[in-house]
Amino acid sequence: MLLCDSGSPDAVAGRAAALEACAQALPAPALASPLSRPAVEQDRPVAVDPQAAGTAAAADDSAAPRAPATGRPSADPAAKRDGDPSDIVVRARIGTTPGDPLEAVNIQSFEMTLEVDKAVLRPMSLAFAKTVPSPLRDGLGNALANVREPVVFLNFLLQHKVGKAVETLSRFVINSTLGVAGLFDIAKRRPFRLPRRPNGLANTLGFYGVHAGPFLFVPLVGPITLRDLVGGVVDRLVVPGFFGRPFNQLYYTVPTAIFSELDHRAAFDEQLEMLHNDPANPYAATRAFYLQRREAEIEALHRKRRPSAGDALPGEAPANAPATPSGPAAPVPATLNPSDASVPPPK
Repeated sequence: MLLCDSGSPDAVAGRAAALEACAQALPAPALASPLSRPAVEQDRPVAVDPQAAGTAAAADDSAAPRAPATGRPSADPAAKRDGDPSDIVVRARIGTTPGDPLEAVNIQSFEMTLEVDKAVLRPMSLAFAKTVPSPLRDGLGNALANVREPVVFLNFLLQHKVGKAVETLSRFVINSTLGVAGLFDIAKRRPFRLPRRPNGLANTLGFYGVHAGPFLFVPLVGPITLRDLVGGVVDRLVVPGFFGRPFNQLYYTVPTAIFSELDHRAAFDEQLEMLHNDPANPYAATRAFYLQRREAEIEALHRKRRPSAGDALPGEAPANAPATPSGPAAPVPATLNPSDASVPPPK
């Protein structure tokens, strides 16, 4: 720094000469004001002393607040790649619902079946119920149920329920004779009071501890498990195999299958619509209803006492219950005829 003071003329002249020499030695930009520099000149990087920079960075770190250490890995992908090799990385994998390994396929089948139901099956079933008189529908339903009583009888024997097997055989004889080939369910009326008790091989397998197996939603058929599918198929082969014609002919099997489907869909329209229109998840609601109902049916087979009105088997009315139209007493049958081939599953 130069001090400006008064002195002799020679001293003043010497200091002026020194200032002029310094001005000539320095480059012109160094003497210019920073505001007079071009914009490009102002944006050029400035060399910084590393030692000074380190000191400044340390000061900034000490002044800035630090985030609390949580022990969680950094969300930065680069930090994950360059992190400590000893870090443990946990990756979650979304699986299927237990008991439903084919859930993705089942959902597609459910949606397709639902579309067909809305467009074809439901309108046809409602028109069928409106057109065909109720006594005629009841009579045909009674006759089809009577044909399957031998299957029910055999399965009650396999389940060690001799009393119910005898009652079922008695129903078959009474309705086949007094009931005009089963058109009228005389056996459930006084003085007999023998209620119809649906049963099948699927129930027998469950009675002996065979697991339900994977859940399936068969297109245009509905919810079912592998155990119930096998049991239902075998049940359908018993009567045609033992009795032959006309039960093994298409002119019998096709019309009866169509009638059973339409009659079922019309009888349980309200309950099925509630399942289909579930606001959360119609597929999950249908699956849960089916599996819970089937589990309750199998558990009921192990009871020593006769089920009461509150826990009667689906399709089974208590002995003191008033006479009702043919068909199961449960709101919606839950199976592909594991206990009653006349009742298709909910769709």
